Amino acid sequence: MGSRQIALSGVFSALAVVFLMLGGVIPGATFCAPVLAMAALLPVLEECGPRAAGGAWLAGAILALILDPDREAAMVYLCFGWYPLLRPRIARVPSRLLRLAAKLAVCNCAGALLYGFLLRLMGLPEALESASGWLAAVTLVTANITFLLVDLALGRLTLLWHHRLRRRFFRGRRQ
Repeated sequence: MGSRQIALSGVFSALAVVFLMLGGVIPGATFCAPVLAMAALLPVLEECGPRAAGGAWLAGAILALILDPDREAAMVYLCFGWYPLLRPRIARVPSRLLRLAAKLAVCNCAGALLYGFLLRLMGLPEALESASGWLAAVTLVTANITFLLVDLALGRLTLLWHHRLRRRFFRGRRQ
C-alpha cells in the first residue's frame, strides 16, 4: 500500500472518529453518528480497496471505543461499521430476494451480537425476559427497515462519490 492510500485511509478514519464523537455531543445521535462514520469509509473503499477500508474501519472503531463518550454509538460502529466493505459482495448476488435475505441476515446477526453483548455486559438479562413480544417484534422490524434505508443511502453516497465528489478531491489526477 502506497503513502497516498495510507494518508487517505488515515484522514477518513479520523473523520469517522469525529462523526462518532459528535454523536456523543449531540443528544439522540447514537444511531446517526455510526451511519455517518460508515459513509466516511466509502471513499477509502472506492479509492484504496477493501483491505485499506477494513484497516480504516478497525482503527476508527478502536479509537471510538477509547475516546467516544457515547459507548453505544462506538459499539454500533464496531458491529455495523464493516458493512460497507461487505456491501459490494452482496450486490454481486444475482437474485434480488437473496440479496435482501443476506442484508437482513447481516442486520439481525450483528444486532443480536451487539445488544446481546451489551445487555449481558450491563447485567440486564432480566430486561430481555421482561420485554413483551410485540415490543420486541416492533423493534426488530424497525431495525431491519432502518438497516435497509442505510443500505440505500450508502449506495447513493457511493454514486455521489463517483460522479461528483471524486473530481473535487482528485483534480487533475486520472485513475
